Amino acid sequence: MADKKYLKNVYDDFFGPVIDGVKEGIKETKKARYASGPEASLKQAEDALSEARRLFGQDVKDFLTEEELVSMGLKTEEKAEGEKKEETPPVQEAAAPKVQEAPAAEEPDPMETLDELIGLQDIKHDVKELMDFVKIQKLRKDQGLKSVPVSLHLVFTGNPGTGKTTVARIIAKLYKKIGVLSKGQLVEVDRSGLVAGYVGQTALKCQDKIKEAMGGVLFIDEAYALTGDDRDTFGQEAVDTILKAMEDHRDDLVVIVAGYTVPMEKFINSNPGLKSRFNKYIEFPDYSIDELEAIFYMNCNRYDYKVDEEAKPHIRAQIVARKFRQLENFANAREVRNMFEEIITNQARRVSTLENPTADDMMLITMDDLLEEDALKKADEEARSLLAEEASGKEEVPAEKTEDNEE
Repeated sequence: MADKKYLKNVYDDFFGPVIDGVKEGIKETKKARYASGPEASLKQAEDALSEARRLFGQDVKDFLTEEELVSMGLKTEEKAEGEKKEETPPVQEAAAPKVQEAPAAEEPDPMETLDELIGLQDIKHDVKELMDFVKIQKLRKDQGLKSVPVSLHLVFTGNPGTGKTTVARIIAKLYKKIGVLSKGQLVEVDRSGLVAGYVGQTALKCQDKIKEAMGGVLFIDEAYALTGDDRDTFGQEAVDTILKAMEDHRDDLVVIVAGYTVPMEKFINSNPGLKSRFNKYIEFPDYSIDELEAIFYMNCNRYDYKVDEEAKPHIRAQIVARKFRQLENFANAREVRNMFEEIITNQARRVSTLENPTADDMMLITMDDLLEEDALKKADEEARSLLAEEASGKEEVPAEKTEDNEE
C-alpha cells in the first residue's frame, strides 16, 4: 500500500486543477472557470474523488486540508472546528495531592472517665458492680448457659448538680462496650420533650424520642412531673407509651429516670408497670465542701485559669456560704459552675481595662474578681459561723453524709 505522502502527490497531480476550479467557482460564481458553472465543477470534483478512492483504496479526505474540505462542501466550518478541538490532546491537570485525613481521636474508656469524676465513690462502686453482673450474664447467655434476667433500667435520685446526667452518659457507653446496646448514645428529655398539648399528640412525640434513643439510653429528668396530677391524662399517656417501648425494645433500649429522692419514689410506686421495670436505685449524695472546691479548680484547669493564692481561701468561703444558704435547693456542681462563670466574667471586665494584657494577666483570677469587699466579708463571716455550728453539733447538716466519699 502506498504511503500517505505518495498518495497526496498523486492527488495534487491529477485532481488539483479540479479542486482549484471548485474553490474558484464557489468564491467567484460570476467568474466561473468552467462553462458548466460551479455546480457542475463540484459534481466533477466529487466524481474525481470517487475515482481516486477506487484507485488507491484510501479515503481521499485524508489528503485534503480542512480548508479544502470546507470549500468543497464536504465538511462544515463548525464540524471542522469541533474536530480540531477533539484532536487536541487534553491537558492533564496535575492530580491534587491527597489530603490525609487525621485519624479519629480514640474515644476514652468510659470506666476510666467514671473513675476521673470527683467524689461519687459509692456511685462508682454501684456502677462497676452492675456492669460486672450484666457482663457475666451476657457471656453466660452467649455460651448457651442459663442467665438470670436483669433489668437494665435505672432510677437516679438526688439533688440537682450531683452528676446524674454525667453518669447516665457514661453508663450508656458502658452498656455499648459490653454489648447490651448497639449505639450507646444518651437522649436527654423532660416532660416538655414528651408531652404535647393535644389528645393523641403525646404518643407521637414520645415515639419520636424513643426512636432517637434506640440503641442507647433515654434519660428522663424530673420524671415525676409526668404523673404529678391524677387528672393529667397527657402525662399518663407518655408513661404508657414509654412502658410499651421498654417492653417492645427491651433488647436495645434502656430508660433511666431521675429526680429528687422522695418524688421519684412516689412516681415509681404510682404505677405497677413502673415498679416492675425499675428495681435498681442509685442515690446521688450532695458533694462535700472539699469536692465542690475541687470542682471549681477543675473548671479553672479546663479553661486555663489560675487563682491567686490570696483569693483561694475566699473562694472556699463563698462555696461554704452558698451551700449552707440553700441547704434544701443547693445545686451542687451546677452552683459551683455558676460561681465560676460569675468570677471569670468579673475577671474579663477587669482585664479589658489593661492596655496590653499578657497571657498571665488573662489567666489570673485575683481578689478583685471576687465579690464586692463588703459582700466578701459577709460571706467569710457567714461561712465561719456555719462551720462552727457544724463542728459543735448545734445544727445538723445533710451534706455531712458525703464526707465518707472522700475516704
